[in-house]
Amino acid sequence: MINYSKIFSIIVVALLVAACETSPATEKSALEAKAKSLVKDDRPCLEVSLTGTLGGPGISGNLAGSGTLVKVGTYANDCGDIHLQFDTGRATGVRLAELGVNVNQLNAVFITHLHSDHTVGLIDIAQTRWHFLGKPFDLVCSGDHITPEPHSRVMSCREFGKNITAAAEAAGEIAQRSAENKKRTALGPSSIINFIEVATPLPTTPEVIWTAGDVTVSAIGSKHIPGHLSYRVDSPAGSVVIGGDAGNDVPKPPRTNSTSANVELLAKDADVLVHSTMHPIFHPDTGSKFPAALFYRQSTAPDLGALAERAGVEHLMLTHLIPVIGAVRHGPFVVPGGPVTAKDYEDSAKSTGFQGNVHVGRDLLTIRLPE
Repeated sequence: MINYSKIFSIIVVALLVAACETSPATEKSALEAKAKSLVKDDRPCLEVSLTGTLGGPGISGNLAGSGTLVKVGTYANDCGDIHLQFDTGRATGVRLAELGVNVNQLNAVFITHLHSDHTVGLIDIAQTRWHFLGKPFDLVCSGDHITPEPHSRVMSCREFGKNITAAAEAAGEIAQRSAENKKRTALGPSSIINFIEVATPLPTTPEVIWTAGDVTVSAIGSKHIPGHLSYRVDSPAGSVVIGGDAGNDVPKPPRTNSTSANVELLAKDADVLVHSTMHPIFHPDTGSKFPAALFYRQSTAPDLGALAERAGVEHLMLTHLIPVIGAVRHGPFVVPGGPVTAKDYEDSAKSTGFQGNVHVGRDLLTIRLPE
């Protein structure tokens, strides 16, 4: 591998020697800047940013809904060749703007499952992209699933996407906007969505479902609600797994742990694992009154730490936090013993022996590989 730092140092030394007659202190700074401009840093890089960390469909004054942005490129272009958005909770578009990313830059959007706290922001992204004449983009999600009785119905990502701006169409906005700018398709935002459906039954081993150059995205089915998917991005700079809200195949105790065996398979030797996280303080037996069925279909911080250690993951990013850090309540549910802190989450994730780095989620938290 080319040692760019060494090349940079050699150039700096050569220029410094050539400029020995000038003031060393001021000249050194100027020459370093000159040398840096001569070296194009084309090392590959991968960047992972949490665009929203709120757990569940509630509304928080300072947290956006679930989402993760993955950028791939080089250090020279700020990892900016490929932009992939995983889940699109409330205010995803706003968070992307804060990260300096325009929604028109997104190459693809990947949905883990059809819960509103993971999807409602897609309406804004599609409408904005259509309004400002953005190119069609890929929407990757599960094929249609039938939910179990007694409330059986089809859960369909395609139908969600096709009807994404039904209210704006019914209100006449799409027609009005199209009339004032003929470059906008009268078919509306849904017409710029390229659907890529992961066929059912969902894969039980990692399956490549999206590629762009040397970047691949694999998917695997995982348990939470029907149609739940977890994803893995592999690139020359590293790999990241988006677990979504996955939990154990066994819906409640007795069981070995709360995490998904399929997510563990997907995360083998990954650099980063991003996963929704339940703190054990919200266990139904602690007095939180949080519904047992909802608690058991999520993964807990200690079990995620154990999974990450077994899989050889270096960075564990905790997101979709339940309960919210610093809150006395999460929605209508009281946090037993008072608010939890970021350190509480970190300690919980490390309590089962995880030796890597724990990154407790906050909106816009970003890590870059290689560091």
